[in-house]
Amino acid sequence: MLNTKMIGNKIAEARKKKNISQAQLAGFLFISPQAVGKWERGESMPDITTFNRLAEIMGVDLNYFSENFQSADDETAVKVPIDNTSDSEQTAQEVSNLSSTQERQVPINLTGVDLQESDFAGVILHNGKFKASPLCKANFADADLTGSWFEVSDAREANFDGANLTDCTFSITDLADASFRKSILVRTDFNKSMLAGTKFTDVKLTDVKLTMTDLRKTIFENCIFNGVDFKYSDLRGMHFEGHTFIGVQFDKSALNDVSFTGATLRNVSFRLPFSVTNKSYRAFKTVCFDGAIMDKLTYAGLKGLWVVDLSKVTVI
Repeated sequence: MLNTKMIGNKIAEARKKKNISQAQLAGFLFISPQAVGKWERGESMPDITTFNRLAEIMGVDLNYFSENFQSADDETAVKVPIDNTSDSEQTAQEVSNLSSTQERQVPINLTGVDLQESDFAGVILHNGKFKASPLCKANFADADLTGSWFEVSDAREANFDGANLTDCTFSITDLADASFRKSILVRTDFNKSMLAGTKFTDVKLTDVKLTMTDLRKTIFENCIFNGVDFKYSDLRGMHFEGHTFIGVQFDKSALNDVSFTGATLRNVSFRLPFSVTNKSYRAFKTVCFDGAIMDKLTYAGLKGLWVVDLSKVTVI
């Protein structure tokens, strides 16, 4: 018989090492925080499908949950790129001076520095490190932040308009009400981050990943999604009217009441969350494709799900 108390302790330990709250974990799994609390207290236990998702979210092997599994302290730790820069503190003014393309670019570590309302407009900062840094209302307009890493940071109302965010990572970062107007988003990774009220305007998202992210209150205006992966994300109630999707994957994401009215979809795939009760299929039935234009392969894939209304779709 499985030891529910032991499993609950392992879930709690891995969750804390990932700096994820019970409420955040519940959101990633589309369950209630009370259910997570019961697991960690040993009062109940996830089913096998949920164990698989837990392992992926926590970054652990499925065997981690077994009673005989022995792990090193770093096996469930958040993996952060090693920074070889000097430990000397870099001030906001020093970063602002990195504006000449003739200067040698070095990684700059801004971990734990209070940078609220700082002005980084137009700076060049490649491979910068912002970890546990207050960035509320910081101004990154037109900055080149290629390869920079934002982790466990508060970047509410930050301005990234026109910024180059190629190969940047936003992990467990609060971007509520931040602005990304005409930003360059290429291979940008949004992972377990808060995007409530975040506004993407006139943006082409290229090879972007949106993983375990709540997008229900995110605003997309005049955007093109090219090679974007939505994975374990919550898109319930989103409106994508008139947007263009090329080579996009919706992988096990919540899509209740999503509207693709008038959208263009080419080479787009939908992989529904597994549910023995067909709950995910009933939810997908609420997705609207009226007036959408799609290629034959996308149409065939949707037709194979047999629950969605494609009567008003134009196939090209």
